[in-house]
Amino acid sequence: MSTDSPWTRTLAGRPAPGRRAERSRTTTMRDVEMFTEMTGDKNPVHYDVELATASPFGGLIVQGGVTTGLMNAVVAEDLPGPGTVFLETNWRFVKAVRVGETITASVKVEHVRDDKPICKLETVVRNASGEDCVVGTAITYTMPLSRREARQATRAVPR
Repeated sequence: MSTDSPWTRTLAGRPAPGRRAERSRTTTMRDVEMFTEMTGDKNPVHYDVELATASPFGGLIVQGGVTTGLMNAVVAEDLPGPGTVFLETNWRFVKAVRVGETITASVKVEHVRDDKPICKLETVVRNASGEDCVVGTAITYTMPLSRREARQATRAVPR
């Protein structure tokens, strides 16, 4: 890779194919409520305990956006890293995530372009039993950011 590669202007640099990153968290009813606040998704399988328990899910489940939302943190914070956004996602939801379950979102770099800071990632979200919940791929773009811009952006995030 030459020194004029667009990857040299990104904070984390060019990721190596095969590299992996992951993040875990336990889902909560507050996640469901916050997602509803943002989107208006009030599906009863997220709120009605009796209905959800009688459904094939066997209990309350979190919205799919809660499940895949953890993937945003992995790509933006860990791999490829700061400044990264999704250009495309191709996800299959293969198992619902129950409220209270711990999930782990993982990415693996499949391909890295040299001409642009673009990656193809293998993506998966698994529950604590290791069962796949969401599987697929994503294409990401990593914006060139200076260290100063990144520090300013971090300070601007409400805590």
